[in-house]
Amino acid sequence: MSAVANLNLPDATGHFGPFGGRYVPETLMHPLQELEEEYFRAQHDPEFARELSYYLTEFVGRPSPLYFAERLTKELGGAKIYLKREDLNHTGAHKINNALGQILLAKRMGKTRIIAETGAGQHGVASATVAAMFGMKCVIYMGAVDCQRQELNVYRMKMLGAEVVPVHAGQKTLKEAVNEAMRDWVTNLRSTHYILGTAYGAHPYPVMVRNFQRIIGDEARAQILEKEKRLPDMLIACVGGGSNAIGLFYPFLDDQSVKLVGVEAGGLGIKPEMHAARFQGGSLGVLQGTRSYILQDEFGQIQSTHSVSAGLDYAAVGPEHAWLRDASRAEYTYATDDQALAAFMKLARLEGIIPALESAHAVAECMVRAPKLGKDALIIVNLSGRGDKDVAQVADKVGLQMPK
Repeated sequence: MSAVANLNLPDATGHFGPFGGRYVPETLMHPLQELEEEYFRAQHDPEFARELSYYLTEFVGRPSPLYFAERLTKELGGAKIYLKREDLNHTGAHKINNALGQILLAKRMGKTRIIAETGAGQHGVASATVAAMFGMKCVIYMGAVDCQRQELNVYRMKMLGAEVVPVHAGQKTLKEAVNEAMRDWVTNLRSTHYILGTAYGAHPYPVMVRNFQRIIGDEARAQILEKEKRLPDMLIACVGGGSNAIGLFYPFLDDQSVKLVGVEAGGLGIKPEMHAARFQGGSLGVLQGTRSYILQDEFGQIQSTHSVSAGLDYAAVGPEHAWLRDASRAEYTYATDDQALAAFMKLARLEGIIPALESAHAVAECMVRAPKLGKDALIIVNLSGRGDKDVAQVADKVGLQMPK
């Protein structure tokens, strides 16, 4: 399958080959169709594009820099490493790009209430932020386990005026938060828009979120051409649902010389229920509205997952990533908790940048690959978010003590 064909997906039914689609209860079919129609109208509306561009520039602070990581490059002794600094966006991650696009759609549709799910809390903060901007009520669903390990972001959401609802069902993480958000949406369709946070779920969410996030790759492509006068040899990004990665990858899909590398959560190793690497033992299935690779047992029951990173701790992966993997256009690997923690500390000590634990998985893979490439090679790592939210958790795991 050629990369050119990938650029034209999904098809009219929301499928990326065998992946994607719209597998939802009948009650959700109409609001999804309404959202799809409004989104495609907005795509062709110059006023929508102008408004979104205005907020991305004046409020978010785009474009985000493409930063040459000089000391990390020297330390690893191989390829020249650039970091796409999504951590410098307002709210501290790439999530704000999509949240802004979706709330502008909600406003067009006359919605007055926003709901969202969140794992690491960054999407929750972004959703609460844009809801505050536009004067809408906001409810965030978050697994009870994630509320504990991402306590800082819970406080941020509440300060922004959102109601944070801890979810105590099941594993008490991201999957359960999505379930509760979908239940809310079914109950409050008339007033409510669901700002789904990643390139997952029922059509049109995967294509819509990808297109709101492709600004990452569009900027990175222009920036590397300006700095190096050529395209990079490799792009590396972490993959949970996959929005930061597909946002970086998509504008490069037709450039066959650019290798695309997605990094999943290897957790405590590739053993059942010890990781969240869907391409390592996952199988085809349907979960929460779409068809993709899922960590499930032989009876189709969703397996528990584990990652030190709340944002990667999810049993399924976005359908476009599944398509790119099966089409051999992108490669997907994993980093373990220990590798991510080591990368977190190395970037902090060498570059003065504290990354999100999610982003640290991408840095970890860069640390493996860069030394194997020549000094004339170029790598772009997507630094999808900053690590303020993870500092206490990492300090505990690496043994940093508060001074007495």
